Amino acid sequence: MLKRGIFTLLFLYSCFVSMMWGQNPVLCRTGFVCEISRSANWGLGKPVVTAIYPYSPAEAVGLKVNDIIESIDGIPVTDIRGEDIPGLLNPAEKSEVTLTVTNIGASDKQLVIKKECKRSDAIAEDQLAEAFAMYSLESTSERRFTCPFLTTSTGDTIDFSFFKTFAFSPIDTDNQKLEEAINASIEKELVKKGLSINVAEPDILVQTFYYFKKNPNYKGGNKIVTNKLPVFRYDLAENRMQRFPFLASSAAEAEAQYLLQLGFRLIDQRFVRGRVLWECEANEMLESPLRLENYAQVHVPLMCMQYPYAKYSRNVQYKINRKAYNYTGISYDINKLGLVMSVDAGSPAQAAGVIARDVIERIDSHVLDYTSDELTAAYKQFITNTMKYRDPKTIFTDANGFQYCMYWDKPSYAQVAEAVQHPRSMAPFSYLYKFTPYINPSGVNACTFHIKRGKEKVEVMIRPTVHEEVMIEIN
Repeated sequence: MLKRGIFTLLFLYSCFVSMMWGQNPVLCRTGFVCEISRSANWGLGKPVVTAIYPYSPAEAVGLKVNDIIESIDGIPVTDIRGEDIPGLLNPAEKSEVTLTVTNIGASDKQLVIKKECKRSDAIAEDQLAEAFAMYSLESTSERRFTCPFLTTSTGDTIDFSFFKTFAFSPIDTDNQKLEEAINASIEKELVKKGLSINVAEPDILVQTFYYFKKNPNYKGGNKIVTNKLPVFRYDLAENRMQRFPFLASSAAEAEAQYLLQLGFRLIDQRFVRGRVLWECEANEMLESPLRLENYAQVHVPLMCMQYPYAKYSRNVQYKINRKAYNYTGISYDINKLGLVMSVDAGSPAQAAGVIARDVIERIDSHVLDYTSDELTAAYKQFITNTMKYRDPKTIFTDANGFQYCMYWDKPSYAQVAEAVQHPRSMAPFSYLYKFTPYINPSGVNACTFHIKRGKEKVEVMIRPTVHEEVMIEIN
């Protein structure tokens, strides 16, 4: 059911708490996720931020992943019982919360997060984009992938925030170009975390190790596996999922034509010289060649997500939620989708004159007077009817386990647009992807909302802005 799916999205979207304004239940979010650290090297016993939601109050004030929350509204977290922390992070009786946080590059930074609140029966466009993602999987999808990383941190109780600078161990001149490329990827990520280069007296020495070779024990691929699913990883630099010639972790090593290893370790130069503080190693089985520098460019950022706060020691699972959708700023009534519940301040819809309690009868030519059940049935039928217009070479499995996700076949864009426009598709929320050629071949990204306001009927043209959101987290 669309309605049930929407409620699920509402629940998962962020850290919400319920409170009451009059008789209307309201959901408020701060826009971040945290957990109590069990790491002796990073924030032991304190909340550590593990995810920041795009366009959220937390992102707006500069809260960062791996921030250690030291105090909440002036109260040290060490003085608060663990079970009381969630309520204090999003207090029902207050519109804001003040956090004191530390990280590698910042100490005792104070942030005031003003909560964002909406009625619980309102649904925003980012949530609708997820609910109707099959209109444009090129723009919106949630996927999972696993990387065969082995990550280890020192067993010593030492705070990684003491280490501020780094340098690289001497380069092997026989592989200078390769090592410079790998080191460049590592340097970029460490600097983003707040560390800085100090060649003379570094706190950390970075040492890399690697190989790429033909497998001497290769005996051929598994003949029984006929429908092998492709392996994808997320390329942060290119902002897209990229296919790689890796074998699944369940494959036997003898099935791999090539073997690849890439790793690097951070070595203490400040307190106990030579002590390995942190290390991450990747071992891959491949069915065709891959350049090590290309592997490093994509995978070093993923490896570095486990520093300074390592959640898993091996086979790290990632979740990537990527969305690009037309944003007007309208939130709809989840029970009567044509009813405008609220309009964001400063949004394109507000600029166009849309107000709360407006009833949207049509968006462009698409009627909006349908129940959630009717929209759900039509959406499912649309997916079935248009599967023939998808490109099987792009097939992937989404985070919910649906194995037949595919992008639209480019030569079929005209047929896709025609199917979207057909009345039986009941596709009013296809406007979320009107900026794409397979929804709107004209390329004019403007939408006409036909509105009933009391006894008056008006036409409002809105020029949406395209909101792009990417959230990758260790799952």
